[in-house]
Amino acid sequence: MTLTDSVKKFEWFDISLVKLSTAAFILMVAKLWSGILALEWYWYLIIAVIVAIRPFTQMLKK
Repeated sequence: MTLTDSVKKFEWFDISLVKLSTAAFILMVAKLWSGILALEWYWYLIIAVIVAIRPFTQMLKK
């Protein structure tokens, strides 16, 4: 069974729970490593755009 087959079994709320757990993990990292919160706002935007490039290109290919 591949990862794609496993993801196809997810319900809509399963994906939402994965997103929520990821957000909680990131908040925990920010709480434990306060230096990451010292970045200027545009660094977060740059990181978000770079991280989103691959999913968007994969989404637009199909």
